[in-house]
Amino acid sequence: FFQKTLSAVTSWFTLFGWSKGQNPISVPDSLRRDVCIVQLTVAQEKTFKRRANKDKGFYDMLLHLNGQPIPGIAASQSLPSDPVERMFQLHWQHSELLSFLKSKGAYLPHVMPEFLLSPEDYVLWTEVNTGLRRGSMRSSGKLSGKSIFVLDHRTFETMSKRAWTDVLLQMYKVFVLPRVSSRMIHDPSSLESLKNMPGIKSEPLCSNIYSRYERTILIWLNKHYEKNRKIMWKDSQRGGIPPMRWIVNFDQDLIDGLVLAAQVAAYCPYLIPTHFIKMYTDPKTNEEFLHNSLILVKALHAISLDIDIKV
Repeated sequence: FFQKTLSAVTSWFTLFGWSKGQNPISVPDSLRRDVCIVQLTVAQEKTFKRRANKDKGFYDMLLHLNGQPIPGIAASQSLPSDPVERMFQLHWQHSELLSFLKSKGAYLPHVMPEFLLSPEDYVLWTEVNTGLRRGSMRSSGKLSGKSIFVLDHRTFETMSKRAWTDVLLQMYKVFVLPRVSSRMIHDPSSLESLKNMPGIKSEPLCSNIYSRYERTILIWLNKHYEKNRKIMWKDSQRGGIPPMRWIVNFDQDLIDGLVLAAQVAAYCPYLIPTHFIKMYTDPKTNEEFLHNSLILVKALHAISLDIDIKV
């Protein structure tokens, strides 16, 4: 499940996270590399400036999605040559990033700034902070400050991948989902057919799973499916008109392709006779589910909506 989530997140941010076209990312490698700007050795004494492709850094992506930068952090900036100073600078940047996202409504209590560092900087961070704590204990006679998590390389890499994935997911939650409009078009014919169906409320506290923006999308899915199912498949030779359904989630209720096809048909009705009429309206076997998915993806390609969705 985690790998599928990671794959979906990577794909979305690669396709839509940038202001000027696609830019492949990898989690956490390319994100750590973009944020860390440059790796310096102890022997280097100059201050190096990041020379990445314009509009291709992590903070450029954040600026594109949010519309404003993190206060005090520029997309292109310098880092100290001293490894310890550089590590503290990066740790501060990550702290500011997390604080900024939390101020926007992100939920990241489990992500610590050190988990966003590169493995080399993380080792340096643990060594420096462990030494500081020992010194503090010797001088005061007691241990003070927050706990230091010292993870082995493999565990750290797992933790870092999870942390960066959750950062991206929360960025999507606070910067992208709020673009969903809560204004619903009141179509009398659609509302009439939905009278006997339980409603989905969009108020903030009505669900502990989906945000009000996601519930607005569920309302949109329900209305278009109910309005279009009798129109799209009235002449179907592969199961007839599909039954009414209550769409309450984004996985099981969409798995047969019919609901998604109804959304596309609402905006591109010309795809009904060329594609959607051929779908199984009551699929039972894996082959029939695959058949419907093939038709849906072909329809997306037909309108040049190539968003890399695999059948």
